[in-house]
Amino acid sequence: MITLHDPFNIMSKLAALPSVEKLASSLASEVSLPRPLVNLFLRREIDRFRQLLLADENHTREEIEKATRQGLLEFANSRLQPVINATGILIHTNLGRSPLGPRAATALEKIATGYSNLEFDLPSGARGKRAGYLETALACLLETEAATAVNNCAAALVLTLRTLVEEGKNEVIVSRSELVEIGGGFRIPEILETSGAKLVEVGATNKTHLHDYEKAITPQTALILKVHRSNFYIDGFIGEPEIPEIAKLAHDHKLPLVEDLGSGAMINTDELAPIEHEPTPQECLRRGIDLVIFSGDKLLGGPQSGIIGGRTDMIAKIKKEPFFRAVRCDKLILTTLQESIDQYLETKADPARSDVTVLTFLAKSVDELKTRAETIIKGLPTESTEITIENSLARPGGGTMPRSEFPSVAIKLIPKTQSVTKLAKKLRLSESALVGYTTDDALFIDLRTVFPETDNRVKDALESALS
Repeated sequence: MITLHDPFNIMSKLAALPSVEKLASSLASEVSLPRPLVNLFLRREIDRFRQLLLADENHTREEIEKATRQGLLEFANSRLQPVINATGILIHTNLGRSPLGPRAATALEKIATGYSNLEFDLPSGARGKRAGYLETALACLLETEAATAVNNCAAALVLTLRTLVEEGKNEVIVSRSELVEIGGGFRIPEILETSGAKLVEVGATNKTHLHDYEKAITPQTALILKVHRSNFYIDGFIGEPEIPEIAKLAHDHKLPLVEDLGSGAMINTDELAPIEHEPTPQECLRRGIDLVIFSGDKLLGGPQSGIIGGRTDMIAKIKKEPFFRAVRCDKLILTTLQESIDQYLETKADPARSDVTVLTFLAKSVDELKTRAETIIKGLPTESTEITIENSLARPGGGTMPRSEFPSVAIKLIPKTQSVTKLAKKLRLSESALVGYTTDDALFIDLRTVFPETDNRVKDALESALS
């Protein structure tokens, strides 16, 4: 037996739907979005509810308006905007990784808002070479023969492999202990396949010997690849050959040795904070690596980019690969990376004086953080929330030094009249978009990753959310 919907009931439900124009007018003051975008969003939501009503779901006019309003506000908040990182994670991938220093930001504004000599030679008035200055500065900083940059580290690895792998000579030897998964679910074996390379795994998960590499070398071998375990670590019964040993083996067989470092530490991290030493590109190249690859937006503190440094002949070959044009840097990346590298070069004798934000955060004293915390919580309403200053542990983040934790200071909030989840959401949706972390039914605002000049905004956001 087939039962037909009551057409009058359906029509009355559809008539209850608010018009796009009416909803858009009432919400215009709540979101700062272009009116056509608001109209498009509301039209889609109303169409969605129309289908639900036709399927005989019951929704009142008030429910529809409330759900649509909430959806629009959430959509507006998905727009890229500044946030205050109070998580204690320095290189927070979800929050944009490392912030640029003021020098790079100033240069970016000048280049972005005008014309530049991107590919123009000012002395001759003829077409110039893109990134010529940057590549020389990079090679100088890395203390190597040549260097170049592309738009991210994964692209740098794919480009390098595409260049060094050829028909009949496409095998890439990698230790099983280094077949890592990087951000976004991408895995080293998949990246190798994308480049046209054939993966040859050697060793075991915990131990790889030099003879494992040696036995795997065939006439089809294109290169040996090392992948730094920057986002995880192996402990216990482990072992692997030293880089100079692998380099000698590779060079005896006339094979290039390439290492993907990931993090891109330009200075000794263990001298800035009580954390482990992260290998630098300079030391890796000195130990026999032919090409080193690393990110520009992690410990280097620059823009998202992938840097390749090493032998002149290999860099020249990489730049001739047609795929290079598809992943080359635009003027904005080149500008900020150029300024970041110049900053390192100018403070090479004492890199700690650099204005690289992630290094500045790393070097902050606990006493300074505690003083700031005391100033922030002074005068905050405590009737409905328990507020204390606690010692905490900050982390590098961004797939860097996973074992490293260093002392920090956090404001601990235990709400009495609302849930921790609700308080955290209020702060995230505040004008300052304050992002902390929750644990053990408490919200923590870690000051290690908060810019001192935003302390007043942190205080205002807390006052509003707690009152």
